[in-house]
Parts: sequence; structure tokens; C-alpha cells
Amino acid sequence: MPELPDILIYLEQLQTRVLDEPIQSVRLLNPFVLRSVTPPLEQAVGKKVLELRRLGKRIVLGLEDDWFLVLHLMIAGRLQWRPTTAVRAGRNGVAVFSFPSGSLLFTEAGSKKRASLHLVRGEAELQALNRGGVEVLECDLSEFRAALLCENHTLKRALTDPRLFSGIGNAYSDEILHRARLSPVALTQRVPEEAVERLFCASQAILREWVERLREETGKAFPENVTAFRPGMSVHGRFKTPCPVCGTAVQRIAHAENEANYCPRCQTGGKLLADRALSRLLKTDWPRTLEEMENRKATARGDPVGLKG
Repeated sequence: MPELPDILIYLEQLQTRVLDEPIQSVRLLNPFVLRSVTPPLEQAVGKKVLELRRLGKRIVLGLEDDWFLVLHLMIAGRLQWRPTTAVRAGRNGVAVFSFPSGSLLFTEAGSKKRASLHLVRGEAELQALNRGGVEVLECDLSEFRAALLCENHTLKRALTDPRLFSGIGNAYSDEILHRARLSPVALTQRVPEEAVERLFCASQAILREWVERLREETGKAFPENVTAFRPGMSVHGRFKTPCPVCGTAVQRIAHAENEANYCPRCQTGGKLLADRALSRLLKTDWPRTLEEMENRKATARGDPVGLKG
């Protein structure tokens, strides 16, 4: 799912293409993407784009007369810019917005159609879509602490909860927790004050670094190949590859469609984490520590236990 850095880059590139431009036409290619019934989507046609902003992980086009187009890409949604109004949308196209300078194509891959499009009028209706999480790049330590500690969740869940923090998802939460040297399953209300501050600093640093990195990679082009798995990441999507800090193989635990990637040496003191399904399956065969896992590998190779072969 595109997260805060990806959304900001989308917005920056849209700014140069559609700001102060009128929407000439709207083609709805998949009716299921439209989640608002009234007003009709045709009300957006002819209105200029006066502003662009982010609302959590949503992209907002502010139009004339206090109208707002709100796009939520979810997991598989993406935006493409085509410098023509004659756009071939393909099977993944869900909507096309035409402007004098080109067309914005809204796509969603896969069979699970979760991306959404709303047309609302007025700031109150727009804010009804806001999940309310604090803006990490705009808050101070006390605001961050208050959001983190207001409920007792794992750190991974807290960072990705849009009611607590705005714009952070699966990928950047992994990177933040690795930078902060904290376990994804540590409970928020048991985290010491020093670790809260470390997490705050890591959150701001990771998000700022990736905004700059993506900005540099994109240049003046419209973002292509937007993905949660990037070569420069330390742990996210890096299962079994060496941690860039200590060289230990990155591990992961999965729950439903989400996963947590972590370094057991940097983040969990050598402890291996297991999700419920894996723990139930392996029971006593699940290695509890990094040392135990390495000894089992050595035994399987025929090496003396405790020695590297």
C-alpha cells in the first residue's frame, strides 16, 4: 500500500500537472470504486483543481466550489499519468480523469477491489474520512507519546493504526522499528521513556529520508513502479537477507495479509518471534532463539553443535 512518502511524491507530481487545471471529463471504468452516491461524480467535471493534499493515505484533489475528490489506493491501487486524453485503461483501470494537459489513470490490480473514490462537498464531509492519526512529521515528542500510549498495542500495530498515526503502513513501520532497535511485538505501555523518544526520532528520520530518496529517484517524472518493496530498505521485504547493521538474516512473522520483518539481533535480543499459526504447527520444534536456530542449521549440515562450519 502506498504510504506517506509515496503519497507525497504523487502529490508533488500532480501539482505540476493538474493544479489550476479543469477536469474535462471523468470516466468511471469500475462502478465499485465509487463509494459516494450523492453528489453524482459528474459534478466534478468542469471544476478547476485548486489544491492537492494528503489525508492519511488518501490523495485529495480540492476543486472549485468546495468540492473534493478523494482517492484511496489501498493495497493494489496506483496512479498513472498519460500526456493525452486518449487513454487505454487496460483491465486494471478503474477511473480516468482528463485534463487539458493529459489524463490521470486510476488503476487497481488483482481481484480484491478495495481502492475507493469519493466525491464530497465541504471541509466537514472531507474530515469525516479522516481517521484522526497524528502527523508524525509535524508533531512533537509529547504528541507522539500521547498517541503511542493511549492504547496498549504492539508497536507494529500502533504505528500502522490510522487512528493513532497518519500515513504509516506495513513497510515503513518495519523500517522505523529497525532504526529504533525495537521489537515489533513489544507492548506500547511497557516501552520505557528512552525507547519512546528513540522511536519518535526514528519515525521522523525514516519518513524524511524516504521522501527525499523517492523525490530524487522520481525527478520530474510521474512515479512509476510504486511498491512497498524497495532495494534500499533495511528489513521490509528482506526475509533471509543480511541485516545491513549486523549481518544477521532478517526474519519475519505473518498475520493475515500483513507481515513484520525484523532483525533478531538488533531488535529482539536474539529472540525469534513466531506468529500463532507457526507456533501451533511447530510447537516445541520452533527455535526460540537465534543461537538455537543456528545450532539446528549446524546439526543439519553435520557440523559440531555450537561451531561454525
